[in-house]
Amino acid sequence: MAYPDTHPTHASDLSQWRDQLLLADAIQIQHLKYPSGEGFCYTKERHTLFMNLTARPIHYVQMQDGKTHTGLYRKGDFTITPAGMQFSARWQGDENCLRIQLSDRFIRSVAQETLAGDSDRLALLPTFQSRDPQIEAIATMFLTELQQEQPGGALYRESLANLLTVHLLRQHGMTQPQLPSYEGGLPPRQLSQVLDYIDTYLQQDIKLADLADLVGLSSFHFVRLFKQSMGSSPHQYLIQQRIERAKRLLQQTDQSIMNVALDCGFNSHSHLSKRFRQLTGMTPKAYRASC
Repeated sequence: MAYPDTHPTHASDLSQWRDQLLLADAIQIQHLKYPSGEGFCYTKERHTLFMNLTARPIHYVQMQDGKTHTGLYRKGDFTITPAGMQFSARWQGDENCLRIQLSDRFIRSVAQETLAGDSDRLALLPTFQSRDPQIEAIATMFLTELQQEQPGGALYRESLANLLTVHLLRQHGMTQPQLPSYEGGLPPRQLSQVLDYIDTYLQQDIKLADLADLVGLSSFHFVRLFKQSMGSSPHQYLIQQRIERAKRLLQQTDQSIMNVALDCGFNSHSHLSKRFRQLTGMTPKAYRASC
């Protein structure tokens, strides 16, 4: 597993790094591809997760925390390196992996807001060749985001970052903190405030933090309470509302489908068409013709 912000082994490494995505300063994600080689990683303030994406197993010799691990990594196997710890590896075969880095500041903020206990005492454990279906699913969704940006991307990525962080702390931390219980969803007044905001700024890239700030909650608690109230996540609701607006515009105006897409917060005709077909079973053009 190779490391873009340290000292690459191959002179061609810089040309092989691709698909970098930055979400504020909280999370950095890169899809990395390298030939056989070696490398090392050290980041003082970022926790690093590498997930293998190769179709066939790849051989690694890895070292961290004074320990050495040798193994064949299958697709979905991952390694965790806490902030401030050096990690090195050698591999045989063409490497293909996803690197996810979470800032220590972000992890502690999420821990303080969403997990019971002293956040200053929470820390990730160094891990070799582990498997976790939920982490693999979240990483796959991040990879899709890297490969093709979707409408509502900021809100979606923030939700994934919070979900990943809480799961890492609960399942791969030094303690097993319990989530506090919140029942009943958002109060009607707060829910109405959030729904009005979404409707007002539907064509913009709405951020999860903005919605949570409206009602004075952490992003993680907001997502949970919103889903209790609406039966869907904020991102799912946002897409549903954009499609509903698109349906009205297709019915009531003669705007081009491209203009309808932009008015509804989609960044292209194809993005609108993809989401529209997913939710209605037909294309925007076919829907307009049926009206």
